[in-house]
Parts: sequence; structure tokens; C-alpha cells
Amino acid sequence: MRVLVTGGAGYIGAHVVRLLAQRGDTPIVVDDLSTGDRDRVGGAEFHELDLTASDANQRLEALLRDARVDGVVHFAAKKQVGESVERPLWYFEQNVGGLVNLLRAVETVGVERFVFSSSASVYGHADDALVSEASPTRPVNPYGQTKLAGEWLVGDVAAAGALRGASLRYFNVAGAGWPDLGDTAVLNLVPMVIERIEAGESPRIFGDDYPTADGTCVRDYVHVLDLAEAHLAVLDALADGPARHEVFNIGTGLGSSVRVIVDQVLREAGSTLEPEVLARRAGDPPALVADASRIEQRIGWRAQRGVAEIVASAWSAHRYR
Repeated sequence: MRVLVTGGAGYIGAHVVRLLAQRGDTPIVVDDLSTGDRDRVGGAEFHELDLTASDANQRLEALLRDARVDGVVHFAAKKQVGESVERPLWYFEQNVGGLVNLLRAVETVGVERFVFSSSASVYGHADDALVSEASPTRPVNPYGQTKLAGEWLVGDVAAAGALRGASLRYFNVAGAGWPDLGDTAVLNLVPMVIERIEAGESPRIFGDDYPTADGTCVRDYVHVLDLAEAHLAVLDALADGPARHEVFNIGTGLGSSVRVIVDQVLREAGSTLEPEVLARRAGDPPALVADASRIEQRIGWRAQRGVAEIVASAWSAHRYR
């Protein structure tokens, strides 16, 4: 199978590219390298391209046709919540405009399989601690809004009979499948804790008075390699059948508290630092965990790796750099 992976030089995309290559498929990477690293894709065919460029649609059409692409996995997007609040128009231009160019090319060439990288941010402040795909989607920032709009676009193109698509709503992704593919962006809890430890500073916990077992927020942490394997499982499941669009949560179905994660990183690092507890951050729900039963029932995928493996692999990747 020949698979176009947009954003394939990024953290999650590079894991999918490597898994595709390892199983004998042919990954073709498109990335603008604004946050990606070309070294991550190994020997995969690579094309540097901004999906919002004026000629992006034409170049994508030519690439899809010339490479005889069978399926597309679309990661390329901007993903910083704070930045999206400051630059909402740019976020819609990047995340939705780029997707429009890609889908137009996919529709024109006739590529039938499409996997879209969405996010649990589409749920916003969920009412329930265990969130299913049927839970209300009420994103609270432009980033989440662009992801929900992306799902709508993929769904509408599928409804028009042009493709078989799926949108994957990720929960908290962490860890590394290989040491050279670690998360280099300090935007999520595990890399943030590692950065503080390396600086000799106490990791921060925002609030320890939530109605949870230890008073800190509970989240669903999924290993990036499990997530990458989910993409391949879904891509394979879209091989045949009628045009359709499905939505899947990607998580473990298990919650881990912030304190548990922080303590696990401290142990892995052999650090004696004590966490610093600060005031709550506005808008943080006490608990947010994925109901991941739908993808297990329909595709047969479930997460295999737990918090200990996530943290150990993240620490090894950090030491690798």
C-alpha cells in the first residue's frame, strides 16, 4: 500500500511513517518542516510542501496521481491552544484551509481511504469523566474548533460518496516508540516535567483539591506507538465497503492523575525533587478519560502500553537527544 502522510516529519506522523515502512508499505511524506524534522522520516520519499500554499492543490493532485497513492493519513496542522486564541483566523486558514486543499486533490484523483488526525479538544469541557464519541462536541478554543470543522469536512466528502474516512480523537499522547522519535515540543505534561527536572526545578502541579483520589486532575495517557498502530488498523479497515465516515476515540479507557505521572517521571529520572503545588488553572476539568470501546469493537484495536512504559520511553528519548 502506498500511503501519503501529511505532517509525517512530526512527532506522531514519524511513528506512523516508520510503522508503515517496517511492514512493507510505501510511505510518502509531505511536511512544511515548520515543526517537523526531515531526519525523522528516514529513507521515505519526502516532499516539502505547505498545504495552504497557492499551488498546493495542484501539487497534491500531481503527487497523489504520480505516486499512485492508495490512502492518506492527515496530521499536518497547527496545534497550540494559546496560539490559536491569539491567531484564530490563521488557525482556520492553516488547519481548515490546508485540509480543503488536500481533500479537493483526494476527491479529484479518486483516493478512497482517508484518516484524519482529530483531538479530544472537540469535546471542550466534557460533562462526563468518561467521554464517548456520542458526548457533546463543544470546543472552547479555535484549535478545537478547527479540528471539529475538519471532521465535518471529511464527513461531508464521505457523504458525497467520494471516500471512506475516519477521524481519530486523541486523548493525551506521550512517550516514544523509538528513542530518536521522542516529543521535542514542551507542550504536554510529561515533557514539561522532564524539562523542569533537567533544569533542577520542581515539577509543577496545578491544583490538588479536585474531587479525585489524590486531589489532582485525572487524564487518559496513551502511548504514541499505540496511537500510531491505531492509525494503521483504521487505514486497513477502510480498504473496502461503502463510502462512510467514522469517528473513534483513541485512549486507554484508564485515568492517571497528574501526581501519579509526575511521581513516575521523578522515579524514572532518579530525582529527589518534590513537586510544587500551585493554584488551579482556569478551565481544567477534574477528570477526562476516553471511552475507547468503539474502536475495539469495530476495528479490534486497543492500547497495549501503560503509564510506566510511556514515561520510561519518554525519558529514554530525552536522554537520546
